[in-house]
Amino acid sequence: MNPDAAKINAAAAALEFVREGMTIGLGTGSTAAHFVRLLGERVRQGLVILAVPTSEAARTLAEASGVPLVDIARVTRIEVAVDGADEIDPGFRLIKGGGGALLREKIVASAAEHFIVIADKSKPVKTLGAFPLPIEVAPFGFTFTARRVFEALRATGCAGDEVTLRQGASPTLPYITDNGNFILDAAAKKIPDPAALEAALKRIPGVVEHGLFIDLTHTVILGDDDGVEILDRPADR
Repeated sequence: MNPDAAKINAAAAALEFVREGMTIGLGTGSTAAHFVRLLGERVRQGLVILAVPTSEAARTLAEASGVPLVDIARVTRIEVAVDGADEIDPGFRLIKGGGGALLREKIVASAAEHFIVIADKSKPVKTLGAFPLPIEVAPFGFTFTARRVFEALRATGCAGDEVTLRQGASPTLPYITDNGNFILDAAAKKIPDPAALEAALKRIPGVVEHGLFIDLTHTVILGDDDGVEILDRPADR
């Protein structure tokens, strides 16, 4: 499988969900970037939409692609949001945040009437956790927060418990999110109960947001070299 072709195919399929006059949430990352560029082509052909970016990187790309943007504070509806994922399990639960934009991504995804995840076919997994779980934390007291995250991993039965501070461009400086926070990457390895871990992380002072996306995804579009597979979450979920 050519990963880039697969991502482009998934991004192109997501365009079919976009309609004239919509407000669209724009995700962050390599797969979402293909969607932004393709959306820009549609805009140049006459499509009228507005878009809300989930990161400064997404904002810069959207502006370069000619996608008209609107501040989220001026938005009352987001009809569709399109984003990538680092892992997708059979219950449509995700790990996101490899690109560091998980807080804004989750705000937009939860506000969207239809949240679409686009990915290549390497992203589905039986159990979440092989990809380290990103956790956005306040800089103040982050070492105490990291200790509590370690305890939460152990308490919820995760196979791994290593928690590391994400480094920035310089190895001596931490990665800083668009919101001015740090990111802890939790090597859970296997997360047997994502809902339990989610609840445990929410109880930790200093955790701003985490990369577990549960009960948010409506549609998953998986691309490969030849086309896409479109999966919709059952209505009773």
